[in-house]
Amino acid sequence: MENVKVFIIVVFSVLVFVLGVERVEVKEFPPCNFRAVYNFGDSNSDTGGGSAAFWIAGPPTGETFFGRPVGRGSDGRLIIDFIAEHLGLPYLSPYLDSIGTSFRHGANFAIGGSTIRPQNESMSLNGVPPFSLDVQVVQYDNFKGRTSYFYSQAKRKSDRTKLPRPQDFSKALYIFDIGQNDIAAGLRKKNDTDFYASVPDIVDQLAKAVQNLYEHGARAFWMHNTGPIGCLPVSLHYHDIKPEELDKQGCLKAQNDYSMEFNRKLKDRVIKLRAELPHAAVTYVDIYAAKYELIGNAKKQGFLDAADICCGFHEDDIQVYCGHKQNINGTEIYAGSCENPSNYISWDGVHYSEAANRWIANHIINGSFSDPPLPITQACHKAYS
Repeated sequence: MENVKVFIIVVFSVLVFVLGVERVEVKEFPPCNFRAVYNFGDSNSDTGGGSAAFWIAGPPTGETFFGRPVGRGSDGRLIIDFIAEHLGLPYLSPYLDSIGTSFRHGANFAIGGSTIRPQNESMSLNGVPPFSLDVQVVQYDNFKGRTSYFYSQAKRKSDRTKLPRPQDFSKALYIFDIGQNDIAAGLRKKNDTDFYASVPDIVDQLAKAVQNLYEHGARAFWMHNTGPIGCLPVSLHYHDIKPEELDKQGCLKAQNDYSMEFNRKLKDRVIKLRAELPHAAVTYVDIYAAKYELIGNAKKQGFLDAADICCGFHEDDIQVYCGHKQNINGTEIYAGSCENPSNYISWDGVHYSEAANRWIANHIINGSFSDPPLPITQACHKAYS
């Protein structure tokens, strides 16, 4: 009889928990009507900042959707582009791009290669630009102050059309998609102890960026964790790998352990942020789980093997990066794109194809991989105590 009572209590507790989760999922929050998005990140969400600051991303990037290079590390749209579409907003103009830009509905401060923590490296050495997250936040502060000033000083309505409305800053969605290059830096240094010891400081610096924006009026935060770096084809093609180094999806376990440790610490820090920022809605988005699910079900989702690369030349230990040319034994090789990029998850070995970005975006915007599990259109609401 005692066992029956225990069983009933356990079942009741599970039902209460499940129903509680269901209430969060189906609660009728009104849409947030975000009129602007401000994004901070690296090449996973760089819509042209890197091209504006350094070297223009040339063909064949952008070929699938835009028909020309537009500063994105893909054949077409990125996750941030699909988010903007879903919110009914135009694609984000890069903060550093002065030509043909409009900032009425936000700005993108992401730069390819950027890290959370400033690195003692350089663009020419390891592709690490001087636009770490703290710099991106300073750029935002400058952007907000200057655009608000010019908006208030404009004598004609037409002078304001490309400037953000000052009242929209507090009602905007602030997105973070950064951390992958901090992990890559740790892998380059090949010291597990130092990397794991550094993770709390890395996530603290990300938290400081959120706190800075909060102090300047930001209230809705959509924070991506980092993807499975050990599944990137660039990691798999350029190393002599033993079978025991791979997990069930054919990814490098040791590298993914780095990503998972970062994500664990980030989620813990997000929970603390919610207590520290009482008026903020902070959504933690499990990009790792979404990407890993796609990689594990690549062929069921209509893709080729997840380790295949669309753009670039990777044969017989010869590696030529996407869009580059190289003379191999007297023959010039051009590393162009594949015939049908939509069949590939990986565009160039590091970045995802437009088709993969669309799949991932469709699976995160509805809240399926979020904590709390609210769709992005309701990300201004707190669904946690």
